[in-house]
Amino acid sequence: MVWDRRRRGRVRIVTTPEQVDIRGTDFPVEQYRLPNGLRVVLSPDRGVPVVGVAVVYDIGIRLEPPGRTGFAHLFEHLMFQGSANVAKLEHMSYVSGSGGTVNGSTHLDYTDYYEMLPSNALERALFLEADRMRGPAITAENLANQIDVVKEEIRVNVMNRPYGGFPWLKLPPVMFDSFPNAHDGYGSFQDLEAATVEDAQSFFDTYYAAGNAVLSVVGDFDVAHAVTLIDRHFGNVEARSAPAHPGIGEPDLTSERRSSYVDSRAPLPAVAVAWRVPDPVTDLAGYLPYVVLAELLTDGDASRLVERLIQNDRTATALSAYLGFMGEPFAVRDPTAIAMQAHLPVGTDVDKVLATIDEELRRIVDDGLAPGELDRVKARIALHMLREDDSVINRVLRLGTAEVIHGDAGIARELPRRMGGVTEQQIVAAAAALTPNRRAIIEVIAEGAN
Repeated sequence: MVWDRRRRGRVRIVTTPEQVDIRGTDFPVEQYRLPNGLRVVLSPDRGVPVVGVAVVYDIGIRLEPPGRTGFAHLFEHLMFQGSANVAKLEHMSYVSGSGGTVNGSTHLDYTDYYEMLPSNALERALFLEADRMRGPAITAENLANQIDVVKEEIRVNVMNRPYGGFPWLKLPPVMFDSFPNAHDGYGSFQDLEAATVEDAQSFFDTYYAAGNAVLSVVGDFDVAHAVTLIDRHFGNVEARSAPAHPGIGEPDLTSERRSSYVDSRAPLPAVAVAWRVPDPVTDLAGYLPYVVLAELLTDGDASRLVERLIQNDRTATALSAYLGFMGEPFAVRDPTAIAMQAHLPVGTDVDKVLATIDEELRRIVDDGLAPGELDRVKARIALHMLREDDSVINRVLRLGTAEVIHGDAGIARELPRRMGGVTEQQIVAAAAALTPNRRAIIEVIAEGAN
């Protein structure tokens, strides 16, 4: 038996030669809704004198307007430029002055803002988040400044970096046809420069409503006191309902799609391949086998494709597989995918690498799994999740995104147990579904390779 003793009430993993039994975590989760529509998730943990606060808005890259690519990310920057009672840059200085950290990030289906502070600074974080929920300082000066910041970020992270945007920006337009799923989430310079103050205000009014947000608090706090503070600071935020989600589904592929591009800075060629998977929200049971399959194929030296491609064939130098183009399997909506990416030695035949992946998938379908293989992988996944949840920031974000994406923060506690219930039969069925006619491929031609 393996037992994590860092804190009480965590994941218990019982291992025998025949099976692994993974139970759900039991950290407390309380959920309620304010009259203005704001959903609140509380998870007290008095073990360490810190508290995490996150506000997750149900707006991400895939819902930004056509002609305004990169707008969701641009608006995330604007939210740090001051609000009604907080001057520009003061949000960050107040948090750091309390001994805390602050950040935000934009994702395919949500945007989050979060702080971690000493527990005696909880009210400060709640005040700051509530103030910008009422309205950030959307001015022409702030907008122009942050457009320049985002453009520079694109230059650094995409245009002037080896493998910039690979594969999360490069693969979706090969796999998908609709604007929400296929467009460049970082944004084009033309679209960013065309953004107006009116656009930004409209975006805030539509998507940054209290009814379109989740506030989560994790760590060292008293629930009754936290409820009082939350009502004090968020209770009088204007009540605005969440916009109806437009739906962004599109048909699965019926034939292979393939594209390539030249990267003058890449030292080695690379390839990424992806297949659509079941809806993680409406068909979580059908989705989870693909999460396990990704780990089984590429996580660790004992995984099938690492052993085959890297150790034996030496046709890859690095390899990974994951769910979701941004690698966040439990915080993404449909349509999404299982993706694999590999960096290759110079001169490697990409088709040979793809054929090897197909062979390993077929071996799973034809021969099943080796004794103990699935149990080893599930235990490894559970321990990864345990380590992640031990972080206050990771847990506060996992709870917030679970409420936004799945409509129930409590599902975050159930994921280890649900993962532990995946069967060999389900893994075989998932592998059988990853056929060449359903895949999208993007190849990096390394112009800088010697």
